[in-house]
Amino acid sequence: MPKDPSELSTWSHVKYFGSNLFLRGLLLGARLLPYRFRVPLMGRMVTALGRLAGFDKRVRQNLAHVSPELAGLDPDQLYREVSNNAGRMIAELYAGQPFYERAQAAPFRGPGLKALEEARAQGRPVLLATAHFGNYDAARAALVARGHEMGSLYRRMANPYFNAHYVDAMKSNHGLMFEQGKRGMVELVRHLKKGGIVAIVTDLHAHGGAWIDFFGKPAVTSTVPAELALKYNAAVIPVYAVRQENGLDFEIVMNAEIPHSDPLTMTKALSADLESIVRKHTGQWFWIHRRWKPVGARNAEPMPTEAKTN
Repeated sequence: MPKDPSELSTWSHVKYFGSNLFLRGLLLGARLLPYRFRVPLMGRMVTALGRLAGFDKRVRQNLAHVSPELAGLDPDQLYREVSNNAGRMIAELYAGQPFYERAQAAPFRGPGLKALEEARAQGRPVLLATAHFGNYDAARAALVARGHEMGSLYRRMANPYFNAHYVDAMKSNHGLMFEQGKRGMVELVRHLKKGGIVAIVTDLHAHGGAWIDFFGKPAVTSTVPAELALKYNAAVIPVYAVRQENGLDFEIVMNAEIPHSDPLTMTKALSADLESIVRKHTGQWFWIHRRWKPVGARNAEPMPTEAKTN
């Protein structure tokens, strides 16, 4: 992905500059409204704009791909829920203090919080495995409020104009950030070696990853979090911020620590853990992602024989 606008072609320059200008204007205009109105408004606007971008078709395609796993869901309703959550998340990312206050007040559920506290008491590093679900930044804010500072691994966005202020907004929320890539990984490893906490999303297509079932269909999934955990004796704990019915508050779910075994087994366990919470709150996962790329996707590891025949 380009790191500087000078690396873009003329058409890409125009396209990315124009879309960033529009999005920035939208975000700045929304900030004129009180938080409780701004967040749902952004949800509705992203729902409308997402149809123009074809995101509703992608949701429908993903849902059809995993059928009959979720055959009973209405794809139009799923799209509305997914896009509304995405819009709310964008508004929250740029909201600052009003978002922090709600996130930090979120209750915790699950055995993972105790596992985190025990690991910290032992001086062990921790990998918090999360996903594009609810608003993962709410989990970070809630944990920071409990004294658990952490770093986060992020992937650069394709639009360098939008990426610049997007990363600034994330840094104001996260503090320590590691950009995906060689340099970012070196910094992340250094942080783990010091016994730090790192949050990593585990639900993106990862070049060179392993084919692991997600909703009954193989998806290329990174085993790097599990490999890092085994190498540096880090606790791996799934964490999710579940958006509540009012659309503004959250509950932080921290599931049981993933036992150390081997990278493939641990990654399968993480995928299964995510699937279990998505089944409970289907509209809060980003079904607009290209999670299941075609068999033979470039740079992916060969698909196992048993996955090909499923």
